[in-house]
Parts: sequence; structure tokens; C-alpha cells
Amino acid sequence: MNGPTPEMRMQFLFALRSKGVTDSRVLDAMERIDRGLFVRGLFAERAYEDMPLPIACGQTISQPSVVGLMTQALQVSPRDKVLEVGTGSGYQAAVLSRLARRVYTVDRHARLVREARELFTRLDLVNIIAVTGDGSFGLPEQAPFDRIIVTAAAEDPPGPLLAQLKIGGIMVVPVGQSDTVQTLIRVRRTESGLDYDELRPVRFVPLVEGLGKDG
Repeated sequence: MNGPTPEMRMQFLFALRSKGVTDSRVLDAMERIDRGLFVRGLFAERAYEDMPLPIACGQTISQPSVVGLMTQALQVSPRDKVLEVGTGSGYQAAVLSRLARRVYTVDRHARLVREARELFTRLDLVNIIAVTGDGSFGLPEQAPFDRIIVTAAAEDPPGPLLAQLKIGGIMVVPVGQSDTVQTLIRVRRTESGLDYDELRPVRFVPLVEGLGKDG
């Protein structure tokens, strides 16, 4: 497939807006990053529908409206340094790269990181650094971060990640048991502690410690 037709693009953006993605910078970033490049094989023809799709290593690429809502909730500014836990297909990091100064993305599956890096190079997204590692511990050597986004569900916002968030920083993370409905939480770190907002119900794969078998 050679990218979305104008009609597909219009439907894609309409679906985002109808689900509550209204931030013009986020919509522009998502229009400029072709989701079709991040979906391979049998499901490629469904890349522009608002649905999650399977990718390698038993993972998924999130549905575009959830990517949009999480990105919007993160309130990324052009000077921000962002940590993403759970590279997956690389799509979320690519969208963030259009909004932030630098994006660090970490995944436990070496294959996913390798394939995402190839796509970032192809798209000339030079401000993304993709790392194979245990994302539940973040990237302490690069901390602190202005923004942290977690694309896998934890039972609680992970302590090591909260510790790597700057004062004034925001983290967006799905929280809940892996087999039930989870809640998307926004955490703000303030001088006096942490403020939590519940945003919406979601479903994500669980956040798993350790490296994948291919890592």
C-alpha cells in the first residue's frame, strides 16, 4: 500500500476528533506520521481504521484514538524530553517525535526495537533514541524526564518511573489488573507530591519485567 488515500486520511482524522482528540498539534503530528508503515502483513490494509492491531512478539499497536488521547493528555511542549516505556511498533514514539525535543523509547523485545529503529531512520526521525531494556525501571541514566508515557498496564504507577519524572512533569499510564478494564491515569509531579487524574477506561497488554526471549 502506498499510504492512505485522501478519503482514508479524512476518515482517520474524523475518527480521532470524534473520540475527543482535539489538540491541533497532536492531530497534525498524527496526520504526518503514516500509521500504515507501522503495521505489517495481513493487517496492513486496516492500518487506517480506529482499532488496535497485532504486531510481532505478541504485542499490539494501539488504536489511533487512544494514541491521540494519551498524547494529548501528556501535553508535550517542543522543549520536552520524553520517555516512552513500550516501543512496540514505534508508532507512538514517532508521533511524539513531532512534538518533543527528544524521545527515549525502551522495549523488552530486541526485535521490536530493531524494526522500530529502521523505521525511524527511514522517516528521518533523528530525535528518537530506541533502547532494548526493562522499561519498568525506566532509563535512570537519562533522567529526569519532562514527560513519561507508559504503553503497557501496571497495577500501580511504577515507582522507578515516578522517581524519574521532573517536578512539573507529567506521566500518563494505564493502571489496573491485566485481564480487566484498566484506567488511564495522568500523574503530575508537584513540589509537594503527586496529583492523579483518572482519564478513561482502556485495555493494554501488561507491563512485564525483564527482557523478551529475543532480547
